[in-house]
Amino acid sequence: MISGTVVSLFAVLGDVLRPKSFAGLFRAAPSIALATLGSMVHEHGNQYAAIESRSMVLGGCAFFIYASVSSFALRRFSASTLITTLALLPIWLV
Repeated sequence: MISGTVVSLFAVLGDVLRPKSFAGLFRAAPSIALATLGSMVHEHGNQYAAIESRSMVLGGCAFFIYASVSSFALRRFSASTLITTLALLPIWLV
């Protein structure tokens, strides 16, 4: 019930956001993450899944920071999108 509710909420969020290509991320990511976590619990147990879920949350936070900095840099400096996103990629990876 909980995972279905979360996926539904993300689907609604995806319908509200523009552009639709960006909104698609909000539809797919939660479903994939929940399926992966379910598989991990089944195969490796709760402890392993807990560690992996923390990693997913940290990765999501890191992506948010990367996307925010990239967006700011693109608006502020009017540089090439490809160059800017590649140059700032280490922010996400760190």
